Amino acid sequence: MSNYDKLTSHYQTLSHFHHAQAMLGWDAAANMPSGGSEARSNAMAELSVHIHRLSTQPQLEDWFGHAEQESLNSEQQASLREMKRQWQQATILPEDLVQAQSIAGSKCEHAWRAQRQENDWSGFEKNWKDVVALSREEANIRGEVLGLTPYDAMLDKFEPGTTSASLNTLFTDVKTWLPELIETVLEKQQSESIIMPSGTFSTATQKALGLEVMKLLKFDFERGRLDQSVHPFCGGVPSDVRITTRYDEQDFVQALMGIVHETGHARYEQGLPKAFAGLPVGEARSMGIHESQSLFFEMQIGRSKPFISHLSRLSAEAFNAHNDPVFAEHNLYKIYTQVEKGFIRVDADELTYPAHVILRYEIERDLINGVIEHTDVPEIWDEKMKASLGLSTKDNYKNGCMQDIHWTDGAFGYFPSYTLGAMYAAQYKAKMTQSVDIEAAIQSGDLSPIFQWLNDNIWSQASLHTTDELVKRATGETLNAAHFKKHLEDRYL
Repeated sequence: MSNYDKLTSHYQTLSHFHHAQAMLGWDAAANMPSGGSEARSNAMAELSVHIHRLSTQPQLEDWFGHAEQESLNSEQQASLREMKRQWQQATILPEDLVQAQSIAGSKCEHAWRAQRQENDWSGFEKNWKDVVALSREEANIRGEVLGLTPYDAMLDKFEPGTTSASLNTLFTDVKTWLPELIETVLEKQQSESIIMPSGTFSTATQKALGLEVMKLLKFDFERGRLDQSVHPFCGGVPSDVRITTRYDEQDFVQALMGIVHETGHARYEQGLPKAFAGLPVGEARSMGIHESQSLFFEMQIGRSKPFISHLSRLSAEAFNAHNDPVFAEHNLYKIYTQVEKGFIRVDADELTYPAHVILRYEIERDLINGVIEHTDVPEIWDEKMKASLGLSTKDNYKNGCMQDIHWTDGAFGYFPSYTLGAMYAAQYKAKMTQSVDIEAAIQSGDLSPIFQWLNDNIWSQASLHTTDELVKRATGETLNAAHFKKHLEDRYL
C-alpha cells in the first residue's frame, strides 16, 4: 500500500468518528433532555480527544513526507494537500487544550440556552470567560506556528487564505455605502402598506409547508431530514444531512425562509462528490463558500418574485387561506423584502444583515487579539449597534451580545463567512445569468438548470481548488463586492 493510500484509509476512518460526533451534536440540539447535558458533554469530550489522537498519530508525518514523493495525479495532489492541511491544523494544539475546550464549550453552550432567555449576562460571563481564555490560548499557538496574528490564525480555520487585512478593506468599503443605502430604502418603503400575518400558524402545518418547499428545492429526503431546535442549523454528513429551524406560531414567515436557507447548506452537502466521500478534499471548500450556497438559496432564489409566487400558493394552501390578502404574492414579496433596523442577526433582512456581521467581526477580532477583554463586550456591542443601526442594547444582553450560539463554544473567526457568502452568491448569479434564464427556471417550478450550474461549478468541485481558484473558475474573477452592491440596489431601489 502506498503512503498516499495509507493516508486516505486513515482519513476515511476519521470521517466515521466525525459522523458520530455530528450526530451527537445534532441530537443535543434537537432532542436531548436538559438532564443529559453533563453526560453528553463528557461523551463528546472523550470523542473529541479520540479524534484528536487519531488526527495526530506520529506515523502521519512520515506518511505525508513519503506521499509527497509519490507519483500522484492532480486530484490526488489536491487530496494530499487537504489531508495535510487538516493534519497541520490538528497537530498544532495539545490534547489537554482540545479536551478543556470541548468541556468548556459544551458547558457554556448548554447553560446559554437558558441564560439567554433570562437575560443573565453575569451567569453567562462566568462560563464564557473560560471559553475566551482557551480560545486565545488556541489562537496564540496557531498564530505562532502559522506566522499569523492570533485572530487571523482562527480565521484560517474557517476561511483558508483570508486575512483580517483583506476583511478590513472589504468591510470598510461596505461601511461607506451601506448606511446611506439602508436609509434610502427605509424612506422608500415608508409609503408601502404591508399586511402582516395574524392569528395562529400551528407548528405542524408550518413543518408540512416547509417540507413542500424543500421538495421544490430538490432536497434529497433519502439522505436527510428536517427537525426543530433553538438555533437553526445544518449538520450531519453528506449521506445524512440534518437541518433544523425554529417555529413561531404567531408568524410563519421566518421559519419558512429559515428552511430555504438551511436547504441551501444541505443541497451543497448532498452535492459533494461521492468519489471523495470521507476525505478532506471531498468536503466543503470553506465556511464562506458554504454560506454562499445557503444565501444563494435564500436571497437569490428565495426572495425573488417568481419564487415568492410559489410560496404564496403553497402557504395559502397549507393554511387554507386562499382569500387572505396576507398570502397574496405582492404582499408576501413586500414582507420578504421589508427593511427594518432590528437587534437580532438571524431575523435581519438582507440589507441590514452585513451591519450585524461587521459589528461581530470587529469585536471578535479585537477580543482574540487581546485589544479588549470579554467583560468589555456588552458596552462595545451597544456602542457599535448605535453607530451602525441606531439601536441601543444597554442591559439587553439576550438581544445583544448573548444572542448568537457561535461564541459559546469558541467559534471565533466564523462570522465574516456570512457576508463573504452573500457576496459570493451575488457574484454567482451575475455569472449564471449569462447562461441560465434564472427567472424562467424559478417560475416554471423546475429549478434544475440553476442547480446544475451550482453542481458543475461549486458542489462537484468540493475542495479540489483554493477558494480564490474555485470562485475564479466559476465566475471568471476572484471576489468582487461590486456584484453584491449592485444586487442590493437592483432589488431594493
